[in-house]
Amino acid sequence: MGWLSWFCLLFLLSTTCSSSNSSSSLSSQHLCHPEDNSALLQFKNSFSLYSYSNLTISWQKGKDCCAWSGVTCEKMTGRVISLNLHFGRLQGNIHPNSSLFSLGHLKRLDLSSNDFRGSPISSKFGGFVSMTHLDLSYSNFSGPIPSEISHLSTLVSLNLSHATVTLDTLSLNRIVQNLTNLRELNLDNVDMSLVVPDSFKNLSSSLKTLELSRCNLQGKFPESIFHRPNLRLVDLGYNYNLTGYLPKSNWSSPLEMLDLSHTRISVDWHHLTRNFKSLRDLSLSNCSFVGSHPAFLGNLTQIMRLDLSSNSFGGQIPWSFFLNLESLVELNLSGNNYVGQFPEVDSNPTSNSSLYDFSKQLVGHIPRHLTKLILYENQLNGTIPSWLGSLPSLKGLGLGDNQLSGNIIEFQSRSLSWLFLRNNKLDGLIPGSIYELENLQYLGLSSNNLSGTVEFEKFSKLQNLRRLNLSFNHLSLSFNHLRNNTWPQLQLLDLSSCNISEFPYFLRAAPNLHTLSLSHNRIQANIPKWLLDLGKDSLSYLDLSHNSLTGTVGPLWWKNLYYLDLRNNSLQGELPIPSPSASYFFISNNQFTGEIPLRICNLSSLQILDLSSNKLSGKIHQCIGNFSQSLSVLNLRNNKFHGVIPDTFSEGNVLRNLDLNENQLEGSLPKSLLTCRELEVLDLGNNKIQDTFPNWLEFLPNLHILILRSNRFYGEIGIPETKFPFQKLCIMDLSNNLFSGLLPTKSFERLTAMINSQEDVLKYMGEGYYQDTVVVTIKGFEIEMEKILTFFTIIDFSNNTFRGEISSVISKLKSLKGLNFSHNELTGIIPPAFGEMSKLEWLDLSSNKLVGDIPEQLANLTSLSKFNVSKNQLVGPIPHGKQFDTFENDSYSGNTGLCGFPLSKTCSAPHQSPPSSFQQEDDLEHGNGFDWKLVLMGYASGVVIGISVGYLVLSNGTPDWLVKVVGKKQYRRTVKMTQQRA
Repeated sequence: MGWLSWFCLLFLLSTTCSSSNSSSSLSSQHLCHPEDNSALLQFKNSFSLYSYSNLTISWQKGKDCCAWSGVTCEKMTGRVISLNLHFGRLQGNIHPNSSLFSLGHLKRLDLSSNDFRGSPISSKFGGFVSMTHLDLSYSNFSGPIPSEISHLSTLVSLNLSHATVTLDTLSLNRIVQNLTNLRELNLDNVDMSLVVPDSFKNLSSSLKTLELSRCNLQGKFPESIFHRPNLRLVDLGYNYNLTGYLPKSNWSSPLEMLDLSHTRISVDWHHLTRNFKSLRDLSLSNCSFVGSHPAFLGNLTQIMRLDLSSNSFGGQIPWSFFLNLESLVELNLSGNNYVGQFPEVDSNPTSNSSLYDFSKQLVGHIPRHLTKLILYENQLNGTIPSWLGSLPSLKGLGLGDNQLSGNIIEFQSRSLSWLFLRNNKLDGLIPGSIYELENLQYLGLSSNNLSGTVEFEKFSKLQNLRRLNLSFNHLSLSFNHLRNNTWPQLQLLDLSSCNISEFPYFLRAAPNLHTLSLSHNRIQANIPKWLLDLGKDSLSYLDLSHNSLTGTVGPLWWKNLYYLDLRNNSLQGELPIPSPSASYFFISNNQFTGEIPLRICNLSSLQILDLSSNKLSGKIHQCIGNFSQSLSVLNLRNNKFHGVIPDTFSEGNVLRNLDLNENQLEGSLPKSLLTCRELEVLDLGNNKIQDTFPNWLEFLPNLHILILRSNRFYGEIGIPETKFPFQKLCIMDLSNNLFSGLLPTKSFERLTAMINSQEDVLKYMGEGYYQDTVVVTIKGFEIEMEKILTFFTIIDFSNNTFRGEISSVISKLKSLKGLNFSHNELTGIIPPAFGEMSKLEWLDLSSNKLVGDIPEQLANLTSLSKFNVSKNQLVGPIPHGKQFDTFENDSYSGNTGLCGFPLSKTCSAPHQSPPSSFQQEDDLEHGNGFDWKLVLMGYASGVVIGISVGYLVLSNGTPDWLVKVVGKKQYRRTVKMTQQRA
């Protein structure tokens, strides 16, 4: 029996061991912990989720959460230790009581690229005591970064970038002091305007990457950061007021990427290239460098990407230097002052890989490894070399905004994805190889001299094409055989000025189009319904201006449209109103009739509204002054509006230009205009407004142009209430009113902008999409001019009943270009001090009661091109020499006592002027009145055009403005001078 007992014992032990092993095996395959499973499901259910492509679609009740997408569990315990919901399409708020914070074993958490709708970053994030990696970037968090983040003492990677969050010095100091294991810190786009940069000097010695771009950092950045022994990447770009220095001591840094773009950190080239020899990526855009590249850059033998754009480097591009950087794959020298030509391949067939400069000196070999070459906005000339088209690895080429000429080369690289050659002098045909670049995504050939007929069907091979711009060339496009082609990727299409006579039907097959411009073409048709249905959810920019479109415009359903331009067509009917998303609405120079639909009051995001030159009527809605706090331009010129101007302009508005000229408005000026602190242009001319002079406008600090001409303003002009009234006023037109009293001497002597000339600063009035326009009358002609220079100053007080003598105080207005006091009741002499107004180009004192002679000092006005003193009581000899030898009889007619050239009456004896009875009357007694006439013109170099009414702004030898000479009512003449747009 003994052996049987022994056998039973062995069997029992075997069974026990087997049971134990089975149990052990089961315990090593634990399912997700029930608490974590429940917490994750609650977290998922707290959000709105897209039904497609979201990571949580596999999160189902009753299934093991350790198998869910984005979830990683600890094998032994089943606790969730990693949660990756990057681009998980989550929408909603994360509240402090979220079940997320019960996942206490988390080591890695990635919630980047979601939409948490401005949720604050909860202090509960500081409770993950085992956390090593935290990424909350691009997820629409807002508010301050909580100091509790500093409790994550085991953290090695922290990314809070690209959110509208803020960080103060106290919280940053705690993070720096406690996160001693940190290797990666990314705070790009976090607002740190209140942070002292010196706080970063105590960052962990383990730090490898530091990304602080666009953080509003100000002050001196600690150079000790660059001594971190493991540091590989530093990005401080776009902190415009960040200062400091790179280390000057002799040492070797392992740094591989450095971005100091758009900072004020001082860079010593010698120390940079000596201490940072491991650099592979260097960005020093807009760092105020001047001159040529230092030879020290040759020490950066590992450099792969080099960005020196937007500086002031000049001279010839040092090709020999760049071509010998054997690792260089990307080079950006845009926005500098480089001149000259590209090097060329030697004609010797055995040297076809060598490049030579214009003096036949060897500069290097063809850089076959180059992938991106960006040379925008320089002054390069000559032709595009053929070797650029043969670079096998080339992915991007940007040569726009130079002076390159000749034909576009053929391109052989099938990897080319973007090509920008805009705004040069290139001519000829579009090369056939362009249509074979199947990977091409962006093509910009605008503003050149390209010619020929282009069958648009050729572009159909480019199925990856996203942006195409052929505008402003001499091309003619044909859209035959395109009805069945699809353009799934096309987002931007600009075919402006391409001789198009019909709407391209193929656009119906471009469902993702967000920008479309067909302006300046020959389209004569109604706007088709299919076009109004195009891209209802995607279209954001539409320009159909300067065509011959007819008919009415149906409802505009584009939900995301921010720019709509329909001006200069023949559209009619009720005014269409875009969706509330619109920011820019141009529909001038059409034939729309009726009242403005009240729906316009819903355009709360509008920045520019231009309804000028239509046939709109009715009263101006009360909402016009306050429906959009973003409105900067309101142009209702040349319509048939009547009634009063609404007194509804609200505090905090940003209105810059208000143009109500040529309507039938009446009543008085609304005092709420005083809330328009940004107002620069106020044009109320040619209405029926009846009021006294609005002295209170002198309190507007930015007013440049005031036009009240041809209304029913009356009375004397009062004394200014401020020390510097109208301190920026350059142009004022009060002509053709009922003003009376003395000229406003007190105001004249305080007009700062007219006293202090700033002609060295070439600055136009207007902004972005809108150029201010003004109309001026000179000798019976009306001149409409665009592109108004801020230093162009004019006074026109003509056709009123001002009386008294002309004060010599006016001669203090040294920058004045035009002065018109004609058709008043002025007496006394012409002040000899007028001869000191050296900038004066026209002077009209006709139809007054002036006496005495014409001062000889006026002959010193070498810029004077128009002079009229007719119909006065002047006597004596006419000054001669210089400009006075160019004036004709009609400048002096009606003054029987004048003699000398050009009159037939000769002067018999020297004439002595009678003593002046000039007595300056006090403005306190008679008030102040000015009447300035508006002449807004492009200007440069004092070139007189036609009737000598202005200047030309010359650009490459051609005028860059528009002049329209309209004339009196019985006839109209038009003179246009335009520079073709780039």
